Amino acid sequence: MPSRNLAQYLLITAKGIAMGAADVVPGVSGGTIAFISGIYEELIETIHNLDLGFFKTWRSDGFKTAWQKYNLAFLVALFGGIAVSILSLANLITFLLETYPIFVWSFFFGLVIASILYVGRQITKWNPKIMIALILAAVFAYAITLAKPLSSGDSLWYLFVAGFIAIIAMILPGISGAFILLLMGAYKMIIGTLTDLSEGISTFNWQLFSGALLKILVFAVGAIVGLKVFSKVLNWMFKHHKNLILAVLTGFMVGALNKIWPWKEVLEYRVSSKGHLVPFLEQSIWPNQFENPQIFWAIVFMVVGFLVIFLLELFAVKKGKA
Repeated sequence: MPSRNLAQYLLITAKGIAMGAADVVPGVSGGTIAFISGIYEELIETIHNLDLGFFKTWRSDGFKTAWQKYNLAFLVALFGGIAVSILSLANLITFLLETYPIFVWSFFFGLVIASILYVGRQITKWNPKIMIALILAAVFAYAITLAKPLSSGDSLWYLFVAGFIAIIAMILPGISGAFILLLMGAYKMIIGTLTDLSEGISTFNWQLFSGALLKILVFAVGAIVGLKVFSKVLNWMFKHHKNLILAVLTGFMVGALNKIWPWKEVLEYRVSSKGHLVPFLEQSIWPNQFENPQIFWAIVFMVVGFLVIFLLELFAVKKGKA
């Protein structure tokens, strides 16, 4: 595993913060951020290699050797950033989406367009199988964006299943874990639980804190199991069928564009964890059908989102040549 200094680990934490911020938003994938920031394959391989052999290495060679062998500093830095982001930025992103929805979604739209071009360019060989995989993945992802969310379930087993499925989506570029939670009816419960956890800590309310912590732990266990199981598949695909998996990931992002289209017509509303009415079922419409489309600023934010990925790619290329 690569040897890094403190500054490099801080950069990984910053990437984790960006991943966490993306994963909070239904329609945006933290896996996309991981891919374009150059840590995706290392993340999948590190998770794939993580097993109980860690304790055997710890006993025989010492904790430091085991820590380095399993690249745990990378995981701690990355997931630490993700956790900090989800806990601290969830309210900010929610506020921005409620106050400036067109600007925020336009930014993400530009970001994903650039990500599609970036990931698609990694495909080194095109053939009918690759094209069919891309198209099927795009159709599947598009169908997900049209699906109507389920009603929420409050049982612990359902939280475990939600964590198992959502984490798979979160590490796939183009598929939003938060949106999968919304489809499963668990998004409101998870966001509300995170709010309860923060409130329980700030008000020293042990009953509120312990109840929220139990739900988070069950969800986390489901996520860990899902991450471990699915990382094996992804790691094998990247090693043996890289062009195929890149085509599928590209297709996922193409299909997901419908979800992050800035101009939406709300068909149904739901009650948020704070008791507010928020969009539940939406459909994409043309800007000229929107009451105040703000097209100029939407284009500006799309360009900004596109340039973020472009500059990240440029930086990665220069760093690779250095």
